[in-house]
Amino acid sequence: MAERITIDELKSYLWQSAVLLRTHIDAGAYKQYIFPLLFFKRICDVYDEETAKAEEEYGEDLEFYPEEELHTFLVPQGHHWNDVRQVTEDVGAAIVKAFREIEKANGDKMTGIFGDGAWTNKNRLPDRLLKDLLEHFSSKCLSLANCPEDELGQGYEYLIKQFADDSGHTAQEFYTNRTVVHLMTEILQPQSGESVYDPTCGSAGMLISCIAHLKAQGKEWRNLKIYGQEINQLTSAIGRMNLFLHGIEDFHIVNDDTLKNPAFIENGRLKQFDLVLANPPYSIKQWNRGAFENDKYGRNFLGTPPQGRADYAFIQHILKSLNPQTGRCAILLPHGILGREDEKGMRTAMIQADMVDCVVGLGKHLFYNSAMEACILICRVNKPSYRKHKIQLIDAKEFVTRSGQERFISDEHIHLIADAYHNYCDVEKLCKVVSIDDVADKDYSLTITKYIQGTFSFIECEAEDSFEDDLDAWTSAADEMHDMYKSLVVLIGGPQE
Repeated sequence: MAERITIDELKSYLWQSAVLLRTHIDAGAYKQYIFPLLFFKRICDVYDEETAKAEEEYGEDLEFYPEEELHTFLVPQGHHWNDVRQVTEDVGAAIVKAFREIEKANGDKMTGIFGDGAWTNKNRLPDRLLKDLLEHFSSKCLSLANCPEDELGQGYEYLIKQFADDSGHTAQEFYTNRTVVHLMTEILQPQSGESVYDPTCGSAGMLISCIAHLKAQGKEWRNLKIYGQEINQLTSAIGRMNLFLHGIEDFHIVNDDTLKNPAFIENGRLKQFDLVLANPPYSIKQWNRGAFENDKYGRNFLGTPPQGRADYAFIQHILKSLNPQTGRCAILLPHGILGREDEKGMRTAMIQADMVDCVVGLGKHLFYNSAMEACILICRVNKPSYRKHKIQLIDAKEFVTRSGQERFISDEHIHLIADAYHNYCDVEKLCKVVSIDDVADKDYSLTITKYIQGTFSFIECEAEDSFEDDLDAWTSAADEMHDMYKSLVVLIGGPQE
């Protein structure tokens, strides 16, 4: 039996597969080839593992058990990884044939999951290169025993981030900074048995974060109902593979345009969910405003957004998709939606309907190729009584940690922000609860600086700082954190959620 693969070994193994493609294809296209091969290898190794287990358990009676009962995924005879590995000519064609036969054998849940990469283009992917890739992946066995689902999922997420780093401008289409995602999840607090939806799901990171949250708390996660829609076909396939590789088999991911063709409809209306997490494309201009103006699902109930910015189209789609009793959402959006004049009418209607629960302002450089500041808009259809007719504002723009070229929100800061949200009290320079009348006095602007003056500052720690600088920064941040928690403890006396 092969040895258990460590996380570091897994990351190196996965990244080396991409290194083989350098000089042959653009970095932005790596994901189109590496992810399908990884998924193919995993399916076949688990298939072999399940076969060996069944032979040991059932012996000669094995022939009486249908394949569907023995295997998570079916691998048709002649189209196993080992079969393709033996091919020496037209390797790309053999890979494509195996992909299509596996998709066909496994029904709707696998349709199109391997994408449509140009495997047979020998100028881009000559037989020698494909053979090198197959041999590299063959160097490790990706069975469940050697590489459990959570660990392979971590490796897959690592690869997604590496491809985002390498691919530049396309990164935001399929990858959202995972620390921001974790913050959104900590705020919404998904519960066992709930339904979770992401209308622009990318590589499914937000949906997986909800599963991870329940696992970390030791709660049942298999009964979480997972739904997502993604306009990009390849990204949609990556998301489905990501869910499968995390051990999640019961989900619904649809490849289509959410604004044009919402996928989840019940009795002629949008399906409604307990939780929605989303990072919609920012301020897109190419969308059908005319159709939305006469939307048959009533998604223009706040008004019709300007052609140059579809942000409030996504916001309204999400609000319409919330369960009227339990529905809550966290939407990652450009900061401009909080105060832009041409969206004032829609923003005013949303505030007056008492749907805005909280706004979290985020710092710069948390997004690829952009120094923009963003915000998390948190909405509830049915607020708890003590939150009704009020809006909470949290200024977290200084909660950005830098390590080399990477910027993120630390676990410490994630919990501090989430605690501020759940404790629902005022803390100077950090968070404030205001009434809707207060917002009306500010001309229905939600721009955080209109309500919170000054900056709650943490010294940004940089990897290249000296030990003395790091120690001073740590001491200062620790002192400020201690003072912050003292303030929260004193002020927590209000109602708890």
